[in-house]
Amino acid sequence: MSTHKSSEIKQSVWRAPQLSMRWWPVFRRNWLVWKKLAIPSLVGNIAEPLMWLVAFGYGMGALVGSITVDGVQVPYILFLASGSICMSAMNAASFEALYSAFSRMHVQKTWDGIMNAPVNLDDIVMAEMLWAAFKSVFTVTAILGVMLVLGISYSPKLLLAWPVLLGVGITFSCVALIFNALAKGYDFFTYYFTLFLTPMMFLSGIFFPLEQLPAVVRAISQWLPLTNAVVLVRPLFMDQWPTDWLRPLAVLASYAGLGFWVALALTRKRFRA
Repeated sequence: MSTHKSSEIKQSVWRAPQLSMRWWPVFRRNWLVWKKLAIPSLVGNIAEPLMWLVAFGYGMGALVGSITVDGVQVPYILFLASGSICMSAMNAASFEALYSAFSRMHVQKTWDGIMNAPVNLDDIVMAEMLWAAFKSVFTVTAILGVMLVLGISYSPKLLLAWPVLLGVGITFSCVALIFNALAKGYDFFTYYFTLFLTPMMFLSGIFFPLEQLPAVVRAISQWLPLTNAVVLVRPLFMDQWPTDWLRPLAVLASYAGLGFWVALALTRKRFRA
């Protein structure tokens, strides 16, 4: 066993991240592989959210008409679009940080091959996190383009939605990498989607205002990352500035920072075993 690996075994898995710019070649490697299948991947990523948008936005929107948001009447299609774009960022980042990352880590053993080069595990996890976040931004950009074509919103403030949605992608990729480190197979991810992501979709103000929820559920919802993403993005669709932006940003940053640290520690533990 090499001296480098021996010293890693003696160190705590909970130590601070040891990062360098060597994550970039790993990120670029993922890009070069993915761009060969970019079009099919893009179609797959945007098909489901667009079906949600059309079915609920136009179908239910015809029944609901408009919804009051902070005292302002907005069309239901706009209300849904501003929430579903956050959901799309969440799903795209989660799928990439779970299924694709797990394939590279466990099935294809790509990570083992990379670590034969002078690239450590911390840089690989960083590259996977940023790659998943990039994939989410790529997906939501395509969806935003469709929304512009449909005339859902022409607010120039939507330009600021990109950095916010990048933050959403980073947050959920960090959390998803925790489950990636724990997984023994693809079936394990069902628990993450069924017990965490799916309930959060219905408790984060995407399909209906949070005021419709019971007080206890609403109090829990305020601390969910998807809820805070919607709080930041929805006003931009309405051509307004978020009135309470510091707290949502702090919540998302906390999930991202803690999630990455835990994911890195569990991944180190997995590769040490």
